Amino acid sequence: MNKRILVLLSVSLSLTTFAQSKKLTLEESVLQQNRQFRADRLAGFQWIPNTSKYVYYTDAWTKMVTGQATDNTTAEYVKLADINTALGTKLKNFGGLEWIDANTVLVTEGGKYFTYDLTAKTGKKIQQATETAENITFDSKKQYLAFTEKNNLYFFNQNQEKVAVTNESNPEIVSGQSIARNEFGIKGGIFWSPKSNFLAFYQKDETEVGNYPLLDITQTPGKLVNIKYPMAGQKSEKPKVGIYNIATGKTVFISPKGNVNDYLTNVSWTPDEKYLLIAELNRGQNDMNLNLYDANTGTFVHTILNEKSTKWVEPEHPAFFPSAKTNNFIWISEKDGFNNLYYYNLEGRLIKKLTQNKFPTRAILGANTAGTEVFFMATGENGTNMLGYKVDLKGKQTLITKDQGVHAVSFSADGNWVLDEYSNHTTPSKSVLYDKNQKGKLLLESENKYKDYFMGTADIKTIKSADGVTDLFTRVIKPSNFDPAKKYPVLVYVYGGPHAQLITNSYLDGANLWMYYMAEQGYLVFTLDNRGSDNRGVAFESAIHGRLGVNEIEDQMLGIEYLKSLPYVDANRLAVHGWSFGGFMTTSLMLRQPNTFKVGVAGGPVIDWKWYEIMYGERYMDTPEENPKGYEEACVLNYAKDLKGKLLLIHGTSDDVVLEQHNLSLVKKFVETQKQVDYFPYPMHKHNVLGKDRVHLIQKVLDYVIENNK
Repeated sequence: MNKRILVLLSVSLSLTTFAQSKKLTLEESVLQQNRQFRADRLAGFQWIPNTSKYVYYTDAWTKMVTGQATDNTTAEYVKLADINTALGTKLKNFGGLEWIDANTVLVTEGGKYFTYDLTAKTGKKIQQATETAENITFDSKKQYLAFTEKNNLYFFNQNQEKVAVTNESNPEIVSGQSIARNEFGIKGGIFWSPKSNFLAFYQKDETEVGNYPLLDITQTPGKLVNIKYPMAGQKSEKPKVGIYNIATGKTVFISPKGNVNDYLTNVSWTPDEKYLLIAELNRGQNDMNLNLYDANTGTFVHTILNEKSTKWVEPEHPAFFPSAKTNNFIWISEKDGFNNLYYYNLEGRLIKKLTQNKFPTRAILGANTAGTEVFFMATGENGTNMLGYKVDLKGKQTLITKDQGVHAVSFSADGNWVLDEYSNHTTPSKSVLYDKNQKGKLLLESENKYKDYFMGTADIKTIKSADGVTDLFTRVIKPSNFDPAKKYPVLVYVYGGPHAQLITNSYLDGANLWMYYMAEQGYLVFTLDNRGSDNRGVAFESAIHGRLGVNEIEDQMLGIEYLKSLPYVDANRLAVHGWSFGGFMTTSLMLRQPNTFKVGVAGGPVIDWKWYEIMYGERYMDTPEENPKGYEEACVLNYAKDLKGKLLLIHGTSDDVVLEQHNLSLVKKFVETQKQVDYFPYPMHKHNVLGKDRVHLIQKVLDYVIENNK
């Protein structure tokens, strides 16, 4: 065994054993993991605003039950039929219901929006969206309804009158939509101010961004549909932030202060509505200014803080204001190596570094009504967990969740009560209510929905990475009838890229259910989270900078060495499969380590990073002009001549994330080098094959592996 491989952590617990009598079908394993086999939880749990009461839904989400945290009593609150009768709606469940205040909820049916008074059992329609409306966004008071139609932004006022915020005739100037291809934590493009006096929005000018044609085969004749796709090193979109004044009907625009190619990200309003905070990031993504702007004039006030890095700076969270009474805010930064919470005033003075953790904060959940405590999620010391914490403004941090695992946390407005729902390696799901003294009461524990099925085990361990220091998590899924005296073929499932973590301390350990199905076919299914993947901090994740595929492959090959050291692994029957970045890893492993794998299946692979989008690609690889050696080294085309095993390439023909150009170019190179490969398109599918067609996809992948890995 290679001396670099050191097993530090060994968790080899099996799923609880019951009288197993059923075999998973492929269709069940693909479609039912989050349906039939979904663990029992308090469905739709929400705290009633400004109370210690909560609600959840029963009877297929048709009955609302209310609970009182102080004495844990529950009672039926309202039936869906009552709401339908009062509003004239035909709702099938409570999905999408939002609280406005302690007695009133917002109800949505199609494009119609109603308020319903739970005490009086009466309601009324307050807004109705147009049929073509997209990106629908209410203000906090649920009075104004903002939305986009094509490239312009509108809103309905309190009288349900349609007001145009923008009127751009050029379809390549787009307002109110997400920008930067949803990087930098961007999820939308509409930002109501806290008191609804202003409407801020993103605007992008895509005039210089190249058109990319996708073929719509449902038309006769087939039709080319152009999308805007900014490739690495090419022209990018130019962003602005608009601020529309509801009272005056006027809009002011904020442009990047540094360069027109900068990114404007993480927009946030101050509680008093006087200012807008915007994180401006240079195109090189290594220099970020958090800038302050006057909301009435759009005038730049000053830079609050600056962050630089030799690799990248990646703002993903807007400024968070814990109290409506002050403009002091919390900024999440990983400048010390891990995402921590920093408490600033608007002048840029650091009031307090609130957390000192050597593990990443993942998200701020909110603050109590007093604005004295902030709730957040973080991994804790073990990167496979996701735990709930709170910290006060003096930096006193408290771990709320008691058990290891992956948690989802919801707290009452005063912060005195917390609902914690979690799973881990041995626990399908538990719902626990904690009081302010952190005394917990179990409200619900799910049974094991797999108890009647033949299900294997997952072994979670660590090995050392290629640097000889860093721990890497591994997962080996074994069949239910595992015999250590036998030799098993292995399917290696890989992703390996940023913003993804495949191994978690949740039930099934982060694996897809089809992997357990594959194990029942007589396979081991192996996964390793290499350096570059998520939730391990800056040094771990930035090891890939400028040389995608190098350290990742080295780590994956150490995983292979570990596999080969196991007496029950058939080292001559190794297969590898991955999608997207995992497709890049699959093709790279097949071609750059050609004597390792007998079979590979690559879905939607990045083949040449110069064809990938600017926002993601340039963060990790810079531009092709700046890093020609890195792009050349990572380009899969350069290794096509070295293919030895059987390789299946798969792509959605309408993929607008990893363009099919990648895969087709690799096929062309294989033809030129006289290498035989297999190719399977999924017509009209985008980057992922979803819905019932996903059963076909997984069948295609697994059949190919089994048939060619004999």
